[in-house]
Amino acid sequence: MPEGLIEAIRSVLSSETGWSFDHPVAQPRIERLLRAAGVERYVALPYAHEPGIAADLNEWVLDRAADSDMAVPFATVHGDDDVRAVVRDAFEAGARGLKFQCPVQECGPADPRLDPAFELAAEHDRPILFHAGTAPMFEDSPHVGAEAFESFLASYPNVRTCAAHMGTYEHERFIDLARDHETVFLDTTMTMSPRSPAVVDFDPAEIADETLVELSESIMYGSDFPNIPYPYEAERRGLLARDLPRAAARDIFTRTADRFLGVA
Repeated sequence: MPEGLIEAIRSVLSSETGWSFDHPVAQPRIERLLRAAGVERYVALPYAHEPGIAADLNEWVLDRAADSDMAVPFATVHGDDDVRAVVRDAFEAGARGLKFQCPVQECGPADPRLDPAFELAAEHDRPILFHAGTAPMFEDSPHVGAEAFESFLASYPNVRTCAAHMGTYEHERFIDLARDHETVFLDTTMTMSPRSPAVVDFDPAEIADETLVELSESIMYGSDFPNIPYPYEAERRGLLARDLPRAAARDIFTRTADRFLGVA
């Protein structure tokens, strides 16, 4: 996202959580660091915290992605925007999916204002990523939770959709949903790191190796980089230390994302 917006997000996160951030915000530096870490592609996930900014934000992301051989651009929209127009324009311009930071945007998978976005995602075969769980501080938000996510699945069963952060703190219910629905994906962001207990009050040991292997085609690595309050390498360290079977690790780090994006 634009550097000023990232800095503003970091300021809010720091004031609410006490986190501090050391990673770069400029795209060239972000990509150099990721490339040095062996990353081939990353998904750019903007979100509109207020109405009226999504269209410009989407255009900015798409412009920057056009000049990158690494960035996979997603788009966003706010519930109080002209939802159909904003999403249609983004998809026609090349956005590969949609991102919703549900508690911050105050709109989520069960919000009827977003139905035009969901209908377009189905029409264009684009996936959606929701911050659908209650972690790290959204237990009281009406816009998250497994029940709202299940409502979306009932209405849009053919849309590939990911619950970020493994659906924490309702991870068990979200894991069951991934078992029951081929279109449901989970990402490991901030939940499988050695730093997860201190940062988001979640113990990665709650998710067994057997679960990761069983659902490797539905679970994909995520990081929230560059907005993470610890070294980037720590995000992968916990997963790598589990010594998963090679096929499961390849799914989690590469092939599941391809399936989610619709390129495999």
